[in-house]
Amino acid sequence: MLKTKVLSFMQLNEKISLSNYRLEKAKEELDTAIKLLEINKFAKALNCSYYAMFHAVRSLLALDEFDAKKHSSVISYFIKNYVLTNKIDKEIGKTIIKAERVRNDSDYKDYYYATKESTETQINRAETFIPHLEKFIIQKQNELK
Repeated sequence: MLKTKVLSFMQLNEKISLSNYRLEKAKEELDTAIKLLEINKFAKALNCSYYAMFHAVRSLLALDEFDAKKHSSVISYFIKNYVLTNKIDKEIGKTIIKAERVRNDSDYKDYYYATKESTETQINRAETFIPHLEKFIIQKQNELK
């Protein structure tokens, strides 16, 4: 059973504030990923680039009054409610799924080797992903007001 945390007790301004906070967190993680890439800390940069995308998704889901403890639950909700309904481009959905897989491999596989090229690719994807979601988040915030 999917354990969810419903944020329905929040007022609209609180949901928007939480959404904005999570979006800022996403941008900070992306900035950190870029800095880590510059000093050849590829595995950590992969991790931060994933978290940048993950926090952007959570920014959107705050507006739906949805949260979950497991990353997979957050991503599943996003895919089901935004990607499969064609509100968000399918390539964006594939991006977060790939990033989660890479992050899991990087964090948990003993001999995972993160390359500069794979890290640059994931950061580039995050640099596309976040503005795409941000545009949608702002639109949704305006619709809720």
